[in-house]
Amino acid sequence: MIHTIDTVVDHSVLAKAVQRYKEKGIILPTFAQMKNPELIPGAIKAKLKNIGLWDLNPLNLFRITWKNEPKETGGLFGNVNYIELPKAITGIDARIVTLIGKWFPTGAHKVGAAYGCLAPRITTGQFDPTYHKAVWPSTGNYCRGGAFDSYLMDCTSIAILPEEMSKERFDWLREIGAEVIATPGCESNVKEIYDKCWELRRTREDVVIFNQFDEFGNAVWHYNVTGSAIEEVYNAVKTPKSQLAAFISATGSAGTIAAGDYLRTIAPQVKVVASEALQCPTLLMNGFGGHRIEGIGDKHVPWIHNVKNTNVVVAIDDEDCMRLLRLFNDPKGHEYLQKSGVSSELVKQLPLLGISSISNILSSIKTAKYYEMTSEDVIFTIATDSAVMYQSRLEELRQERGEYTELQAAKDLDRCLYGATTDYLKELTYQDQRIIHNLKYYTWIEQQQKELEDLNQLWYDRDLWPNIFSQAARWDELIDQFNDMTGLLKML
Repeated sequence: MIHTIDTVVDHSVLAKAVQRYKEKGIILPTFAQMKNPELIPGAIKAKLKNIGLWDLNPLNLFRITWKNEPKETGGLFGNVNYIELPKAITGIDARIVTLIGKWFPTGAHKVGAAYGCLAPRITTGQFDPTYHKAVWPSTGNYCRGGAFDSYLMDCTSIAILPEEMSKERFDWLREIGAEVIATPGCESNVKEIYDKCWELRRTREDVVIFNQFDEFGNAVWHYNVTGSAIEEVYNAVKTPKSQLAAFISATGSAGTIAAGDYLRTIAPQVKVVASEALQCPTLLMNGFGGHRIEGIGDKHVPWIHNVKNTNVVVAIDDEDCMRLLRLFNDPKGHEYLQKSGVSSELVKQLPLLGISSISNILSSIKTAKYYEMTSEDVIFTIATDSAVMYQSRLEELRQERGEYTELQAAKDLDRCLYGATTDYLKELTYQDQRIIHNLKYYTWIEQQQKELEDLNQLWYDRDLWPNIFSQAARWDELIDQFNDMTGLLKML
């Protein structure tokens, strides 16, 4: 039976964490504060004015929010960071609004997903920061987010990720002091990561695995924080005739797509769309393979994916993403886009979109064309990270294909964006959803030793998902109690 995390299970471990955090000056933010930074105490905000966005300072835990001021140093909080893409880029009338993850610490929203997994374990005495090591299995940004959160929360971290991920990720992880384990393969090789986790479980007693693919804290954070951020932006950009038409997310760990569960509560008609790589169409075709859309690990269905709430699956050719990565980042691409009617201000913002972000935008265009959406339809998607994390990929493309030209920019805009079609898109029936859900059996029951009863509960229990997502309120109570025990807030 799947249970919520809502009580202290080991008071002696909790006492150790309280004492350690009191000594280290670590204060934990609540989910409510991550949704609404106006709730953060003024004394903490005053200190943040002198702290850089990526600085290894515990107070940067309070910057786990979509509302960071877009500054590298000393910024505080404002509105949700987002950009809206014009028809001059998308070629469609429907509006595509993209939340920007670059302005999180580490440059990606995964610091939030990782916090949603680690904080409840600490405040319930299930993780001892004086003894345990936090293991973060990932295909990229999640292990970076976990390593960052671990450092700020005075926990030792172990990052596991495929050896073919970008050089920037490995360099940063080593700089922050994480133990780094590279597993065979690329973005699609998730099982190899799981295998390494089992090896650690067998050989080390001091590890706690925070597997983003089965940690409900990942989905809970996005449901409450990302879902709320989207709602806020929609209310700011909508017109009297607007409709919240669709939410597009790469499946990945199925954390971000949980924001769609929240949006369903305020807009029952919204289409929740799962995006994946055509080279590894797990949901679309029960397919397999390797691909270059970094950050969306696949070849399985995450345990925490509420498949009943997914309406569409769409697959994107990774070649289109690589071509658009160049278009959005090369000076020749920028010049051509401005000639095509894209404002210079927006062109300067295009490097805010990483590879998976581009894939999400292409999925948005396909969805809009399939449903014949108009200018009254507003589509939301996510830019998990930015092109900052892919400079080595851009250099590889330059070495492989030569210098980027205006002619190539024209081809890429016309072919990859304007020419996007509704191929490799499937609108899911109830039975289609059930088929996808059943795929969880092979990963989670046969390989990862979950219980069949729990798998069925994920499908049949109508109260389960609402109960899971509502845990944030109880976690905030536990966080407040933890901070009271350290006494640090009272000393500010």
